[in-house]
Amino acid sequence: MSQLDPSNTTAGDIASAALRESGAWGVGQTPLALDIEDAQARLQWMLQQWQRRRWFVWHLVDYAVVATGAESYSIGPGGDINTNALYNPVVDGFDPPVAGSSARPNRIESAFLRQIADSQTNNIDYPLTILNSREDYNRISLKGLTSFSGYLFYDSAWPVGRVFPWPVPQAFLYELHVTLKEVFPPNFAVLNTVFNIPFEYYDAMVLNLAVRLRPKYGIVASPGDPLPGLARDALNTLRLGNYQIARLQIPGDVARPQLYNIFSDRMY
Repeated sequence: MSQLDPSNTTAGDIASAALRESGAWGVGQTPLALDIEDAQARLQWMLQQWQRRRWFVWHLVDYAVVATGAESYSIGPGGDINTNALYNPVVDGFDPPVAGSSARPNRIESAFLRQIADSQTNNIDYPLTILNSREDYNRISLKGLTSFSGYLFYDSAWPVGRVFPWPVPQAFLYELHVTLKEVFPPNFAVLNTVFNIPFEYYDAMVLNLAVRLRPKYGIVASPGDPLPGLARDALNTLRLGNYQIARLQIPGDVARPQLYNIFSDRMY
């Protein structure tokens, strides 16, 4: 591992460093190939869990698909909204999109509908309200209604999810935009796959992977062991750096002025 050049650090480098940091291997020793492979697998599992936590992801990405009049669109690797499209890990010195390198998102962070026809020089964006459950979507009586969309439901199926804008946007008049968490590199084609990730993640990956490797080798933390505290501190650095809170918005139904009911003689 080039400790002075994180941009040349590979998955195998992280696995080797974590094995030494955990105490499973000493300075100057060479880990066995099987140990490296096991550490790499646990590194993938760890990053796959980090992918689902907003405060561990440094960036949100906008994906778009032109409306075709369909009731739903697939989202995930190779879907209508292709999450592989913006993810290009460098493998063996080449930079091709790696098939299956991303996973379908667990949720939609936000969404909007963009008018792309008859919009003069400026495209107009209309925010969409996210329906967070299938039960909410099931309450819609006429799901095939074609009109101007105001809502979006996300079915987080596996391996490819589906988004359902409602009402169904008219074909080629609108573009559906969804905002997703940036894709971590959860699947490494080979051990020398080079990371493309912010530099502050390297220390967090090594230290936290080392903590996860210790039980496999029967290593327990002793009083005064600095590794668990260093691992937590590295995670807190990621949390504080990535933490974003959207401005509070009050629903219009709550904020509207009260109306008078002449039948009950009460305000509502």
